[in-house]
Amino acid sequence: MVIEYIRYRVPQERLDGFEAAYERAAVALRAAPQCVDYELSRCLDDPATYVLRIRWTSVDEHLRGFRGGPVFGRFFAAIRPYVEDIEEMRHYRPTGISGSGGAAPPSLYEWAGGVDAFGRLCAAFYRLVRSDDLLAPIFARMDPAHAHHVAMWLAEVFGGPATYTAERGGYRHMLGQHLGRAISEAQRRRWVNLMMDAADEVGLPDDPEFRAAFTGYLEWGTRLAVRNSQPGADPIRQAPVPRWGWGVAPPYQEGPRPAGTRGAE
Repeated sequence: MVIEYIRYRVPQERLDGFEAAYERAAVALRAAPQCVDYELSRCLDDPATYVLRIRWTSVDEHLRGFRGGPVFGRFFAAIRPYVEDIEEMRHYRPTGISGSGGAAPPSLYEWAGGVDAFGRLCAAFYRLVRSDDLLAPIFARMDPAHAHHVAMWLAEVFGGPATYTAERGGYRHMLGQHLGRAISEAQRRRWVNLMMDAADEVGLPDDPEFRAAFTGYLEWGTRLAVRNSQPGADPIRQAPVPRWGWGVAPPYQEGPRPAGTRGAE
């Protein structure tokens, strides 16, 4: 992912039509497969100044894919009168230095109760698993520390510290626990149901917003695990641990791949 910033300083006589022009141009951005998202902001201190932020899948996809593609003509036609007003147009790559401030809502991890809450959740869950006729055989030879490791994973997914990545190898290690296991849909559903039962048992927050996000991840993650576990599956192997937010499923983008590997489409 790369971010393009375009800074405009628009003369007073053309200001009235600028935002309308970008409303038209945005139709092309929404249709462009190379564009992840965009945002136009206006300066409060100097209302003649605008900054357009566009997140592209890559520099090459922007410069070759978008500009050489079928929708660029519509985009450029809309903003052509303002090209001469551009003061800066550059690509930036995020540094990884980011975070939430005090005004931000708590993470799902914080709302759940932190690492202790996920520890209790997984302890209760695997106690239920051991007496379940469908899932008990799968976990018959479970590592005694397995529940702790899954708690670390869930804590990281829901916004906690990246302990699973640091100590267990992140997504690639978790993926390896599922490859070739041919998990069935019935097993997946039972896993989700028992995890929800465990959440009730240990008293995870039951407000609709938290439970919707919590259940959303369980559905997303288990469906991905079923797909990746089937014979002949060729899943993405280099990817970050997903970071789940309030009501928003993260776009799951793979990380760099070793030469010669291929991920699932």
